[in-house]
Amino acid sequence: MDQAPKLVTDLLLPERGGGYAKGHETRELILRTALHLLIEEGYRAMSMRRVATACGMKLGNLTYHYPTREDLVRELLNAVISSYEVEFAAIVHAPGVPPEERLARVCGLIIDDIGSKKSTRLFPELWALANHDAFVYERVHELYDRARAPIVEIVAEMRPDLSEADRFDLSLFISASMEGLTVFAGYQRPYGERLTAVEAIAIRSFIDIVRSFKGSQ
Repeated sequence: MDQAPKLVTDLLLPERGGGYAKGHETRELILRTALHLLIEEGYRAMSMRRVATACGMKLGNLTYHYPTREDLVRELLNAVISSYEVEFAAIVHAPGVPPEERLARVCGLIIDDIGSKKSTRLFPELWALANHDAFVYERVHELYDRARAPIVEIVAEMRPDLSEADRFDLSLFISASMEGLTVFAGYQRPYGERLTAVEAIAIRSFIDIVRSFKGSQ
Protein backbone atom coordinates (compact mmCIF):
# COMPACT_ATOMS: atom_id res chain seq x y z
CA MET A 1 0.00 0.00 0.00
CA ASP A 2 1.27 3.52 -0.83
CA GLN A 3 2.31 5.59 2.14
CA ALA A 4 1.58 9.33 2.09
CA PRO A 5 3.76 11.50 4.31
CA LYS A 6 2.31 12.36 7.69
CA LEU A 7 2.82 16.03 7.03
CA VAL A 8 2.66 17.88 3.74
CA THR A 9 3.22 21.56 4.35
CA ASP A 10 1.06 24.41 3.08
CA LEU A 11 -2.39 23.02 3.72
CA LEU A 12 -4.90 24.82 5.89
CA LEU A 13 -8.04 22.76 6.32
CA PRO A 14 -11.47 24.27 6.98
CA GLU A 15 -12.50 24.51 10.60
CA ARG A 16 -14.40 21.49 11.79
CA GLY A 17 -18.02 22.54 12.07
CA GLY A 18 -19.93 20.32 14.41
CA GLY A 19 -18.75 16.97 13.04
CA TYR A 20 -16.74 14.48 14.98
CA ALA A 21 -12.95 14.62 15.24
CA LYS A 22 -12.30 11.36 13.40
CA GLY A 23 -14.19 12.57 10.35
CA HIS A 24 -12.07 15.72 10.29
CA GLU A 25 -8.90 13.65 10.62
CA THR A 26 -10.03 11.42 7.74
CA ARG A 27 -10.63 14.42 5.47
CA GLU A 28 -7.22 15.77 6.42
CA LEU A 29 -5.60 12.43 5.51
CA ILE A 30 -7.42 12.42 2.17
CA LEU A 31 -6.38 15.96 1.28
CA ARG A 32 -2.75 15.45 2.29
CA THR A 33 -2.62 12.20 0.34
CA ALA A 34 -4.17 13.82 -2.73
CA LEU A 35 -1.65 16.66 -2.57
CA HIS A 36 1.21 14.19 -2.23
CA LEU A 37 0.03 12.27 -5.32
CA LEU A 38 -0.47 15.48 -7.27
CA ILE A 39 3.05 16.67 -6.49
CA GLU A 40 4.82 13.35 -6.98
CA GLU A 41 2.87 11.77 -9.84
CA GLY A 42 0.70 14.46 -11.45
CA TYR A 43 -3.00 15.12 -11.73
CA ARG A 44 -3.80 12.11 -13.89
CA ALA A 45 -2.51 9.81 -11.15
CA MET A 46 -4.82 11.48 -8.64
CA SER A 47 -7.87 9.34 -9.39
CA MET A 48 -10.39 8.71 -6.63
CA ARG A 49 -9.47 5.02 -6.55
CA ARG A 50 -5.75 5.85 -6.34
CA VAL A 51 -6.31 8.30 -3.50
CA ALA A 52 -8.42 5.76 -1.62
CA THR A 53 -5.74 3.08 -2.00
CA ALA A 54 -3.00 5.45 -0.86
CA CYS A 55 -5.10 6.32 2.19
CA GLY A 56 -5.67 2.65 3.00
CA MET A 57 -9.45 2.94 2.71
CA LYS A 58 -12.22 1.67 0.46
CA LEU A 59 -13.41 3.85 -2.40
CA GLY A 60 -16.84 4.08 -0.77
CA ASN A 61 -15.29 5.58 2.36
CA LEU A 62 -13.54 8.21 0.25
CA THR A 63 -16.66 9.14 -1.69
CA TYR A 64 -18.56 9.51 1.58
CA HIS A 65 -16.36 12.53 2.30
CA TYR A 66 -15.79 13.66 -1.32
CA PRO A 67 -18.45 12.31 -3.71
CA THR A 68 -16.52 13.37 -6.85
CA ARG A 69 -12.97 14.22 -7.81
CA GLU A 70 -14.17 17.78 -8.44
CA ASP A 71 -15.28 18.02 -4.80
CA LEU A 72 -11.87 16.76 -3.70
CA VAL A 73 -9.95 19.13 -5.97
CA ARG A 74 -12.07 22.11 -4.91
CA GLU A 75 -11.35 21.57 -1.22
CA LEU A 76 -7.71 20.68 -1.85
CA LEU A 77 -7.00 23.91 -3.72
CA ASN A 78 -8.94 25.87 -1.13
CA ALA A 79 -6.76 24.35 1.60
CA VAL A 80 -3.61 25.22 -0.36
CA ILE A 81 -4.49 28.87 -0.98
CA SER A 82 -5.91 29.34 2.52
CA SER A 83 -2.49 28.56 3.99
CA TYR A 84 -0.96 31.32 1.87
CA GLU A 85 -3.73 33.76 2.77
CA VAL A 86 -2.92 33.42 6.46
CA GLU A 87 0.71 34.33 5.76
CA PHE A 88 -0.28 37.18 3.45
CA ALA A 89 -2.71 38.63 5.98
CA ALA A 90 -0.03 38.70 8.69
CA ILE A 91 2.25 40.64 6.35
CA VAL A 92 -0.32 43.00 4.83
CA HIS A 93 -1.68 44.03 8.21
CA ALA A 94 1.64 44.20 10.07
CA PRO A 95 1.40 47.33 12.21
CA GLY A 96 3.88 50.13 11.61
CA VAL A 97 5.50 48.54 8.54
CA PRO A 98 5.68 50.78 5.43
CA PRO A 99 3.80 49.44 2.38
CA GLU A 100 7.02 49.13 0.38
CA GLU A 101 8.42 46.77 3.00
CA ARG A 102 5.17 44.80 3.13
CA LEU A 103 5.22 44.44 -0.66
CA ALA A 104 8.80 43.20 -0.41
CA ARG A 105 7.79 40.65 2.23
CA VAL A 106 4.81 39.33 0.26
CA CYS A 107 6.88 39.01 -2.90
CA GLY A 108 9.74 37.43 -0.97
CA LEU A 109 7.38 34.85 0.49
CA ILE A 110 6.03 33.96 -2.96
CA ILE A 111 9.44 33.78 -4.65
CA ASP A 112 10.94 31.71 -1.84
CA ASP A 113 8.01 29.33 -2.16
CA ILE A 114 8.61 29.01 -5.91
CA GLY A 115 11.89 27.30 -4.99
CA SER A 116 10.03 24.52 -3.17
CA LYS A 117 9.25 21.13 -4.66
CA LYS A 118 5.57 21.60 -3.92
CA SER A 119 5.15 24.82 -5.87
CA THR A 120 7.44 23.91 -8.76
CA ARG A 121 5.50 20.72 -9.41
CA LEU A 122 1.98 21.61 -8.29
CA PHE A 123 1.28 24.85 -10.11
CA PRO A 124 2.68 24.01 -13.58
CA GLU A 125 0.69 20.77 -13.39
CA LEU A 126 -2.44 22.81 -12.77
CA TRP A 127 -1.57 25.34 -15.51
CA ALA A 128 -1.25 22.56 -18.08
CA LEU A 129 -4.44 20.86 -16.98
CA ALA A 130 -6.35 24.16 -17.05
CA ASN A 131 -5.79 24.27 -20.83
CA HIS A 132 -8.04 21.24 -21.25
CA ASP A 133 -10.28 21.11 -18.20
CA ALA A 134 -12.83 23.90 -17.62
CA PHE A 135 -13.33 22.98 -13.98
CA VAL A 136 -9.61 23.17 -13.20
CA TYR A 137 -9.35 26.38 -15.25
CA GLU A 138 -11.93 28.05 -13.03
CA ARG A 139 -10.38 26.75 -9.81
CA VAL A 140 -6.85 27.86 -10.83
CA HIS A 141 -7.98 31.37 -11.72
CA GLU A 142 -9.90 31.62 -8.47
CA LEU A 143 -6.76 30.54 -6.62
CA TYR A 144 -4.61 33.17 -8.35
CA ASP A 145 -7.21 35.90 -7.82
CA ARG A 146 -7.05 35.19 -4.10
CA ALA A 147 -3.25 35.06 -4.11
CA ARG A 148 -3.05 38.38 -5.99
CA ALA A 149 -5.41 40.19 -3.61
CA PRO A 150 -2.74 41.20 -1.02
CA ILE A 151 -0.57 42.68 -3.77
CA VAL A 152 -3.53 44.68 -5.08
CA GLU A 153 -4.18 45.95 -1.54
CA ILE A 154 -0.60 47.08 -0.96
CA VAL A 155 -0.27 48.68 -4.41
CA ALA A 156 -3.49 50.62 -3.73
CA GLU A 157 -1.98 51.87 -0.48
CA MET A 158 1.27 52.89 -2.19
CA ARG A 159 -0.47 54.55 -5.15
CA PRO A 160 -3.94 55.82 -4.23
CA ASP A 161 -3.60 58.32 -7.09
CA LEU A 162 -3.82 55.59 -9.71
CA SER A 163 -7.05 54.23 -11.15
CA GLU A 164 -8.30 50.86 -9.94
CA ALA A 165 -7.51 49.41 -13.37
CA ASP A 166 -3.91 50.67 -13.24
CA ARG A 167 -3.40 49.27 -9.76
CA PHE A 168 -4.75 45.92 -10.89
CA ASP A 169 -2.50 45.90 -13.97
CA LEU A 170 0.55 46.59 -11.81
CA SER A 171 -0.42 43.79 -9.45
CA LEU A 172 -1.02 41.42 -12.35
CA PHE A 173 2.39 42.27 -13.79
CA ILE A 174 4.09 41.61 -10.44
CA SER A 175 2.25 38.32 -9.97
CA ALA A 176 2.97 37.11 -13.51
CA SER A 177 6.63 38.08 -13.27
CA MET A 178 7.09 36.01 -10.13
CA GLU A 179 5.24 32.98 -11.46
CA GLY A 180 7.44 33.01 -14.56
CA LEU A 181 10.45 32.24 -12.37
CA THR A 182 9.06 28.75 -11.74
CA VAL A 183 10.13 27.50 -15.17
CA PHE A 184 13.73 28.69 -14.87
CA ALA A 185 14.58 28.89 -11.17
CA GLY A 186 12.14 26.59 -9.39
CA TYR A 187 12.95 23.32 -7.65
CA GLN A 188 15.61 21.39 -9.63
CA ARG A 189 15.32 23.86 -12.51
CA PRO A 190 18.44 24.99 -14.42
CA TYR A 191 18.93 28.26 -12.52
CA GLY A 192 17.55 27.33 -9.14
CA GLU A 193 20.78 28.42 -7.45
CA ARG A 194 20.22 31.95 -8.82
CA LEU A 195 16.75 32.31 -7.28
CA THR A 196 17.94 34.35 -4.30
CA ALA A 197 19.84 36.80 -6.51
CA VAL A 198 16.91 37.15 -8.90
CA GLU A 199 14.55 37.63 -5.96
CA ALA A 200 16.50 40.69 -4.81
CA ILE A 201 16.41 42.17 -8.31
CA ALA A 202 12.70 41.42 -8.71
CA ILE A 203 11.67 43.00 -5.41
CA ARG A 204 13.66 46.19 -6.06
CA SER A 205 12.15 46.39 -9.54
CA PHE A 206 8.59 45.87 -8.30
CA ILE A 207 8.88 48.61 -5.70
CA ASP A 208 10.45 51.00 -8.21
CA ILE A 209 7.81 50.40 -10.87
CA VAL A 210 4.93 50.87 -8.43
CA ARG A 211 6.47 54.12 -7.21
CA SER A 212 7.21 55.50 -10.69
CA PHE A 213 4.31 54.20 -12.79
CA LYS A 214 2.60 57.09 -14.57
CA GLY A 215 -0.67 55.34 -15.30
CA SER A 216 -2.18 54.24 -18.58
CA GLN A 217 -3.90 57.56 -19.32
